[in-house]
Amino acid sequence: MVDILHRIAVEHHTTDDVYRALATVEGLAAWWTEDTTGGTATGEEIAFRFPQGGFDMKVVESEPGERVLWEVVGGTPEWIGTRIHWDLRQEDDWAVVLFKHEGWKEPVEFMHHCSTKWASFLMSLKALLEDGKGRPAPGDVYVDNWK
Repeated sequence: MVDILHRIAVEHHTTDDVYRALATVEGLAAWWTEDTTGGTATGEEIAFRFPQGGFDMKVVESEPGERVLWEVVGGTPEWIGTRIHWDLRQEDDWAVVLFKHEGWKEPVEFMHHCSTKWASFLMSLKALLEDGKGRPAPGDVYVDNWK
């Protein structure tokens, strides 16, 4: 199995600030996709919809200021059963986010696309917190013609 790994750091913010952007429907809709619905408590499911399709995530863990963990329960076959980790830590005036999308069966071309898109959405999360405005879908950075 292979994983997608990324790291960002958000200046002048705490891990609690980042957690709110990861663990509320309003926060998620402000940086990932505007079409976000569902519940964000442990055991609940969140539906994320994009112009090209969508994903359903079950919240496996949600620890304020520390961690959010989702399991993909609906969407493209490559994503089903994978897990998305958001591990948070404070380093002085920086909130550090360690991101992992784990459990891909193999590094198919779609995984390359998803890695690029995750990076762009992580920068959207950073922009939301540092500048007050993210770039959620459908207004996100267009990277290619993946359908």
